[in-house]
Amino acid sequence: MPQKSIPLEAGHMYHIWTHANGSENLFREDENYRYFLDEYTYHVHPVAETFTYCLMPNHLHLMIRVREEESVLEFLRDKKKDSTLQGFETLGGFSNCISQQFSDLFNAYTQAYNKKYDRKGSLFSPNFRRKRIDSTQYFTRLIAYIHYNPVHHEFVKNPGDWTFNSWHAYLVDKRTKINKREALSWFGGKEEFRKFHQQIKPEKLIPIFEQ
Repeated sequence: MPQKSIPLEAGHMYHIWTHANGSENLFREDENYRYFLDEYTYHVHPVAETFTYCLMPNHLHLMIRVREEESVLEFLRDKKKDSTLQGFETLGGFSNCISQQFSDLFNAYTQAYNKKYDRKGSLFSPNFRRKRIDSTQYFTRLIAYIHYNPVHHEFVKNPGDWTFNSWHAYLVDKRTKINKREALSWFGGKEEFRKFHQQIKPEKLIPIFEQ
């Protein structure tokens, strides 16, 4: 019996992850990663804050918090050009609306990818996975786990050596859509963030997040 999807609720945080369909890769070259991030900003940023991300050749991880209902509703009114939209009931419910934005992202990226590489069919595995985050300890360890994903898969030796993750946004003083201010407060600041990543043993994170 298939596992029931966890609802995506306003104001709550989630670990979201998905994988390429079969043995294919989601990303073949740097341009693919950048295009995906542009599409992510367009489709997902209006409905969810992002705290952490990592894009790997054949899978990806996100840590997000769903925006409040009124903010999402305002976005949907503008998207659908329907100023009379009063709620989510006619759209399948709030959680469905959030899931649809992720589906739109994956579909838009797949269409562009298929056109570029002259391929057909689905690219992402069906039904992206999600887990609700409910403790500060889980927050901090998940951030480290996501940043260490390229190290775990032996692409690089340090999180900062991987280009397509949020590690760099935390340590460089540039404008970013990553909600790093709040996340850094969980660690106690930028230096504590760095120390936490240096001191954590990545191999101890695997059993927590890859069950």
